[in-house]
Amino acid sequence: MISDPKDLLKKNEQLIHSDAKRVISHVQRQKGEWVLHTLMLEDCDVPFRFKRQKQYMSLKGCRVNLTYYADTELVAGMPIEIMKVVRIKRT
Repeated sequence: MISDPKDLLKKNEQLIHSDAKRVISHVQRQKGEWVLHTLMLEDCDVPFRFKRQKQYMSLKGCRVNLTYYADTELVAGMPIEIMKVVRIKRT
């Protein structure tokens, strides 16, 4: 498993890496066997999403390093831009 963001960025040009972003909202909800996490970051209007098998501590107010890519999701028949998180780590 590749955990270094530099290695991830070399393997996939579509990935974006951001350091020390402040989380202003963190919502966790059950979706089947997974827990879907949605983050809103300071100065960004697009939600960041990732899945884990268990609940996670709240990241609200924390700073995080993220590796992610842009994606779209249909909500009520309308495409909404989201960011799919590949790697997240508290700073």
